[in-house]
Amino acid sequence: MHLQLKRSKGRADTQDIELYMDIMIALSQKDGRNADSAVLERLADKLQLGTVSDLTVESRAVEKLIKERGGDLGETAEHILYLLKKMKGMQGIGSLGGDKIGFDSLSLSEVSLEKISSPVCPEDFRCPISLDLMQDPVIVATGQTYDRLYIQRWLDSGHKTCPKTQQVLPHLTLTPNYVLRSLIAQWCENHGVEMPNKAGSSRSDSSDVSFGNRTSIDNLVQQLYSRQIDVQRAAAEEVRLLAKRNADNRLLIAEAGAIPQLVKLLSSTDMKTQEHAVTALLNLSIHSSNKGFIVQAGAINRIIDVLKHGSMEARENAAATLFSLSVVDENKVIIGASGAIPPLVDLLRDGTVRGKKDAATAIFNLSIYQGNKFRAVRAGVVPPLIALLVDQSIGMVDEALAILAILATHQEGRIAIGQQSAIDILVELIHSGSARNKENAAAVLLALGMNDSSHLLAAMQLGVFEYLIELAQNGTTRARRKARDLLNLMSKQEHVP
Repeated sequence: MHLQLKRSKGRADTQDIELYMDIMIALSQKDGRNADSAVLERLADKLQLGTVSDLTVESRAVEKLIKERGGDLGETAEHILYLLKKMKGMQGIGSLGGDKIGFDSLSLSEVSLEKISSPVCPEDFRCPISLDLMQDPVIVATGQTYDRLYIQRWLDSGHKTCPKTQQVLPHLTLTPNYVLRSLIAQWCENHGVEMPNKAGSSRSDSSDVSFGNRTSIDNLVQQLYSRQIDVQRAAAEEVRLLAKRNADNRLLIAEAGAIPQLVKLLSSTDMKTQEHAVTALLNLSIHSSNKGFIVQAGAINRIIDVLKHGSMEARENAAATLFSLSVVDENKVIIGASGAIPPLVDLLRDGTVRGKKDAATAIFNLSIYQGNKFRAVRAGVVPPLIALLVDQSIGMVDEALAILAILATHQEGRIAIGQQSAIDILVELIHSGSARNKENAAAVLLALGMNDSSHLLAAMQLGVFEYLIELAQNGTTRARRKARDLLNLMSKQEHVP
């Protein structure tokens, strides 16, 4: 996975840039939003981590690497651990209070040397799901053994298969494995390891005992239809909060018929109600099956209206909702054709930092569809992107370069970038940017130069030839390749320095 993450950064073609942005989005947690399940599914598929078995193998490899290096792998390892945790949660096997290395705290610096040097647990004593020493081993119908807490969570999530073998379970009976539990107890005693106690239910408080049942949610949804504005506002806010907490709530709220009324509330004259409604739809859209319901309810045009005229928070969340919906390919076409891109560009230009980031991710995802590239260019997206390269204090150089790289695959995009006198900025990034910046800047310059040699000549006059020689020798694999391609192009020009 470490190698795959490195490979995903900075490629010029659409699929690789999409993977790179998916990773950035999945890792972004500054605003406390939940990761979109569709993004995680797409990411898991591309990284070949779509099954419990894949995640188990990868988790063991990462744990082994952490132990070998004394528990300190830095930021990259923390990113890997975080993504694995999210993907395990998506499979319904997220951590339930165990003490896995780094997975819950996401801080490798907190891993104790005592834990790293502890006796190696026999593989047969580990739960295939949690990878921890089993507390209450039970046997499923396929003959595989799991820790009761984790296999029960798997089954409660609606799965009907054995996580390890992927076989359909003919029945869901869990049979205690007393022999294995006895062997685990003996091993613990022999190695001075504390025998794990049987865990009671450690489910998250977010299961919502008060509201997480159909009757309570049905009553709440009925309040959305109230003619009293304050009742509507309070109900929309409560739905917003419930939808943020867990997947069960998102399904129940949708099944209760909340989505059509939330869509209507997007046109509410009460700004707070509108804000709660669009944010509730954002939270509901995290669940893949709800995306279709939201689009079918006619939400896109109303979301775009909020994006144009709502409060700043409502505009930000409208942009984030459009991104979430655009994860579905056919929605990219609908959203682009509905006029979403110009107000997204406005938010990119004039919004808060969070608003700019929401707009950037939405614009990027929409621009994966070829028909939206010219819409973004004609909406004036290139100047604010260049501005983000110039003002690096905002911290969006990566996003801006990724969008420019994908726009540079379209003729209008190349022309617009070339007209912005961006060559000097690209050359500077190739010279002194981060490894990721150098890759992407070289990708954009290569796309420009392949279609207009004047850009190559301008870059050479700014000293890029020397920087590319250095990059071709010491850059990342992809940076070296792009640098070599640029050097080859430049060698064909008449005025090689």
